[in-house]
Amino acid sequence: MTIFTLDPRLQQDTLYIAEFSLCKVLLMNDARFPWVILVPKITGLTEIFELDEAGQQQLMIESNFVAGQLKKVIQADKMNVAALGNVVSQLHIHHVARFISDESWPAPVWGKGQAIAYTPAESDAVIMLLRSEFSRLICHG
Repeated sequence: MTIFTLDPRLQQDTLYIAEFSLCKVLLMNDARFPWVILVPKITGLTEIFELDEAGQQQLMIESNFVAGQLKKVIQADKMNVAALGNVVSQLHIHHVARFISDESWPAPVWGKGQAIAYTPAESDAVIMLLRSEFSRLICHG
């Protein structure tokens, strides 16, 4: 059995939030957009259809949960949920809370502008908030 490792680019660009049963839950380190990434903890995946049926269902449960909780807590105008994989091939699902007033609206956020990293205090606060909001699905242990 191969040990799951996170793609180096995801490791570099994100902050750890928690673990769900299927996915690692990460915060994109860009304070311009509330942005959570789910990464299934299965080595070698690049596409959703590569998951078995149970895995696809679990991914949908986790993704819908994150999108709904993030929209509620951030009070986003729109949630952008996507699995692109053009730069990082490892399967990962973006959940970006969007606002009509954000700098990229209505265009996509990918490749737009320069990321603004969270300060340590900001990232701690956001991660604590999201852990609380996501607690129902977080695996402990």
